[in-house]
Amino acid sequence: MSTEDDFKPVRSKGWSFGLLSTEEFGEEEKELVLGVLDKKRVFRFYGSDKEQSEAYKLEKLYRERTGAKHALAVNAGTSALVAALIGAGIGPGDEVIVPAYTYIATAAAVLIARAVPVIVEVDDSLTMNPQSFEAAITPYTKAVIPVHMRGVPCRMDEIMETAERHGIIVIEDVAQANGGSYKGKPLGSIGRAGCFSFQQFKLITAGEGGMVVTNDDKLYGRSNIYHDSAFVYWDMNAEHLEPPFPGENYRMSELNAALALAQSQRIDAIVSKLRRIKTAITAGIGDLPQIRLQSIPDPQGDVSYSLVFYLPTYERARQFSGLLAREGIPNGTIDNKGFADRHIYKNWTYVLEKRGASEQDTPWNCRSYKGNVQYSPDMCPQTLDWLGRAVTIGLHQRMTEEDCDDVIKAIRKTAGA
Repeated sequence: MSTEDDFKPVRSKGWSFGLLSTEEFGEEEKELVLGVLDKKRVFRFYGSDKEQSEAYKLEKLYRERTGAKHALAVNAGTSALVAALIGAGIGPGDEVIVPAYTYIATAAAVLIARAVPVIVEVDDSLTMNPQSFEAAITPYTKAVIPVHMRGVPCRMDEIMETAERHGIIVIEDVAQANGGSYKGKPLGSIGRAGCFSFQQFKLITAGEGGMVVTNDDKLYGRSNIYHDSAFVYWDMNAEHLEPPFPGENYRMSELNAALALAQSQRIDAIVSKLRRIKTAITAGIGDLPQIRLQSIPDPQGDVSYSLVFYLPTYERARQFSGLLAREGIPNGTIDNKGFADRHIYKNWTYVLEKRGASEQDTPWNCRSYKGNVQYSPDMCPQTLDWLGRAVTIGLHQRMTEEDCDDVIKAIRKTAGA
């Protein structure tokens, strides 16, 4: 028999958590940003003392965090991917394998480098399926970009083994997983290069910004040249031996660098809180037979700001999500045939239609490309199945034990219904 409590939502108070990054803005950000204005140095290459540059200090911090020999601050996460691809020698005629679930910028960066993206399945971790990666390799495959989606580390052992066996360059997309790791190694330090984003929706923000880390001298030298169209003519280029070639202007400003520097000093503290929160919630719902938790290749390396679980069917996922919202817990389904989420490959219109900035000359029809990659909205059915059955709840470092208990109770109540 139903009781009054059965109809009363688990949570009646609001869910007012802001973004992971900007909620942490405080005195450190103000001090460093105002310090840039006091120094009147907003361009990193102004003056002879490079160590006074906030961008230089930010690069030093990421070299130390990742153990990389080199770090290059740029103006966006997409710019980091493009610079790394160009740095690795990727260009016309090459294919680069990307997962079917990642922000469209991953595929766009490949196209900007004049290479061809090859889209492959993700598995129940919502990261690249290693078997699909290997099956997609052709004589034209030059690189692969595993994306640590939603803070979850990819299956890097399998990906690296396959890549090394086939001589394929690995460039990690760490845009959504700053502070994560895989079997003790910082994400971004496992492949030939790692690329970070400091956009506002990321764990650490500068509003916009990015970072390339690498141990490869040649990749770093070429990335440097590409990120600044005049870089080879600055005095500090004397240490680089790469011949000059045309580049973009992807430089990071000192204001963005100051903001990212203040924020980045908090990474470990924020991730530690998020892991405790996610561990508590998953422990409270892990026994439910009605749902299946997302597979995490290395739970100790998960950044843990996203809780994902699956229902048996698309219809059940939509129903579960709606009931959970009625219990006062904001959540969402991922592929719900509503908003055209640009993280899902079937919504990458210009990629699927092979449209470039020029109709006459695109990476697909240029003379250098000898492959024949094909796309269709249904080309990755496993990915669409996982995304269609997924329910996701955003986690926040400010969540209390009471908040976690509410999530657990609401999920258990909804599962029981």
